[in-house]
Amino acid sequence: MKKLSLVLIAFAFLSCGKNKIEVDTIVKNANVYTVNSTFDTASSFAVKDGKFVEIAEASALEEKYSAGNTIDAKGKTIVPGLIDAHCHFYGLGLNQQQVDLVGTNSWDEVVKRVIEFQNKKKTSFIIGRGWDQNDWKEKEYPTKALLDKLYPNIPVALTRVDGHAMLCNQTALDMAKITTKTNAFGGEIIKEKGKLTGILIDNPMELVEAVFPEPTKKQQIDALLDAQKICTDLGLTTVSDAGLDKQVIELIDSLQQSKTLNMRVYGMISNKKENLDYYLTKGKVKTERLNIQSVKVYADGALGSRGAAMKAPYSDKHNHFGAMVIGTGDYKALAERISKSEYQMNTHAIGDSANRFVLQTYDKVLNGMSDRRWRVEHAQVVTDNDFEYFKNENIVPSIQPTHATSDMYWAEDRVGATRVKGAYAFKTLLEKSGKVALGTDFPVEQVSPFFTFYAAVARKDLKGYPEGGFQKNEGLSREETLKGMTIWAAYSNFEEKEKGSVEVGKYADFIILDKDVMTVSEKEIPTITVLETYINGVAQ
Repeated sequence: MKKLSLVLIAFAFLSCGKNKIEVDTIVKNANVYTVNSTFDTASSFAVKDGKFVEIAEASALEEKYSAGNTIDAKGKTIVPGLIDAHCHFYGLGLNQQQVDLVGTNSWDEVVKRVIEFQNKKKTSFIIGRGWDQNDWKEKEYPTKALLDKLYPNIPVALTRVDGHAMLCNQTALDMAKITTKTNAFGGEIIKEKGKLTGILIDNPMELVEAVFPEPTKKQQIDALLDAQKICTDLGLTTVSDAGLDKQVIELIDSLQQSKTLNMRVYGMISNKKENLDYYLTKGKVKTERLNIQSVKVYADGALGSRGAAMKAPYSDKHNHFGAMVIGTGDYKALAERISKSEYQMNTHAIGDSANRFVLQTYDKVLNGMSDRRWRVEHAQVVTDNDFEYFKNENIVPSIQPTHATSDMYWAEDRVGATRVKGAYAFKTLLEKSGKVALGTDFPVEQVSPFFTFYAAVARKDLKGYPEGGFQKNEGLSREETLKGMTIWAAYSNFEEKEKGSVEVGKYADFIILDKDVMTVSEKEIPTITVLETYINGVAQ
């Protein structure tokens, strides 16, 4: 009888186990910020087929589910996979194959890095990016004289950190057929005493870029995989690439389909005739990991190179207003064309004149429409009553907090004490629009989303300067910042129903952190480390 009782108990236990629902993973004992509509916290959740199936206490989940894998988070903080709402993912990868000039403190250091790179790589065309004359003791643009001497027969093109200025040697200028008489519409070809200095601003740069050697397919694949490694290590699970061509988009899709590239990509097509003609006719392209339904357009240049279009002259350059890089008539016609398609329009606007023009165009073209979510990328300097346009539900500000802390040393010199109050005005933009999408604009800025978080909240650089924060009244709270990097970024991509929070039915994209980003001391935020990144519930 005793043996029979044991058999019945064992049978009952096995029967109970068979009734459990099979899932792939249970994560328990965590400090989960779900970022749902009420910003709830949780301790455990279950994942099946790449999606969250239930959020509950561990005991309830283990009673209900049978998991192939159980992760004990041991009290560590979990947040939804981070989304960079504006970056250059493919560009970051390509940069790994070029001269890295980020962080150079002088023109001499730039030249030293170029020489070291070329001695090692021996390339037929020296390409680099990342210098910023504002970080040097001598804050003037360099000239091509030394590059001409060092490399009289090898073309050299070194792009400024923001991508809106380029220094070329004479060989590169000759290849691009740039002379003192070349049309510089939408930018500037800087000359001294009637001679080329080698500095190009905005549109003329395209003439040099057109003669760059095309990367091989292997180089392109390596670039995408290099960028993925950098991004997933830092907790990014979706990137919004601000400007891609058809060939690269199709390569990304093929790598995702073959499960070689796991990163989710929201790709904005570059404003080129061939891209527009193909994609606006084809319509949206949507897979589990790729989303193509937007157009990236440039309205003006950048503030650091004085290319941003301003209503009044620059405070530090007499009678200089910057420039629009697209004709106003062309821009309006393009907006009308995109409005008749399924696509979103995402416009780079830095100066207050460019922002007003873009906002007025959006407001007029989208009149009577709903849920278009057209984005103003950067929305960097907004003055007068132009913030009111962001009350339009069709308009979303897409901003990059580290731009504020990179530019704060010289921004007031550029625009003056009055206009700077409307610059990097993240809190005001949030109050007007109700949502802000946060990104980095990497590789213009560093990739780390925790630098983004810190800049948004503290409004300081990594050395803690300035003590009270730069225009601290325009800083965001930690909750607002996390939303801007998750659910609001997803919203700006029309993806809030599938990602951006830890909720049932959404993709199981989440990251485990070594510190609690919501409670750790302000100065520790940039030091947060991602212990593990999961996409579709799978560790990367």
